[in-house]
Amino acid sequence: MAPKYHTPRFMLVPQLRAELEVKTPADRRPGKTWTQGPAVAAAPVEHGHKPTRVGYARCSTATQELQSQLDALAAAGCDRVFSEKISTRIKVRPKFVAALGFARTIKETVPHQRVIFTVHEMKRLGRGAAELLTIAEELRRADIELELLEGPLKGIHDPSGHGAALFAFFAGMAESEREYIREKTLEGQVSARDRGRHGGRPKVVDDDMAAYALSLREKGVPVAEIAQKLVIPSGKNKGQHPSVPTVYRILAQAAATADG
Repeated sequence: MAPKYHTPRFMLVPQLRAELEVKTPADRRPGKTWTQGPAVAAAPVEHGHKPTRVGYARCSTATQELQSQLDALAAAGCDRVFSEKISTRIKVRPKFVAALGFARTIKETVPHQRVIFTVHEMKRLGRGAAELLTIAEELRRADIELELLEGPLKGIHDPSGHGAALFAFFAGMAESEREYIREKTLEGQVSARDRGRHGGRPKVVDDDMAAYALSLREKGVPVAEIAQKLVIPSGKNKGQHPSVPTVYRILAQAAATADG
């Protein structure tokens, strides 16, 4: 067996010193007493590299188009885009969850990398104040920035900085807008009732038919037979006979009205 040869240690030291680029201070020399030198400042983190943008596009219905959002996200330089057609009223949006999870994974893997969650406008994230603030908190915890390409908050915002206050403010505005729409809807219903117009589904039977059904019942006519004697006056079931449960409900309401 051939003998094994090892490189002597005294030959390795200069080689390692060259490879590791160990620099000796100019004031260091043989025989001089060692003294503590100045602290070496840590190298600054480089922020000039390109941030990672994760895009998210959404529309509410199948009749709405996503392409304009996708084009805007591509123009913004998104590295990956998640999209879906789903209403913000749905509690769990699979593609949104995937997009946020992807952004969070990048940030956890490379903490010094800037990660920006990019959407076309705020309403693509959510509509209720509670939902928007929850999203803002998730972004803040993960140290992920938010970018809006359109709208009053257009630009990049850091949820852990001043962006959090602006995000909360516009979330409140979104909630106020929803409340305003609800109030206007209620006012419209009241106005319609004042003009004699009533919303909702048309009545299966009118008051005359209810009185007729009650009189038949008082004569001992079976409910099933009463149902065959009644005809629905309007609506999609116009001309048909009401069901037996419907007749029971009509009789109970008519009886309560007569007692009142």
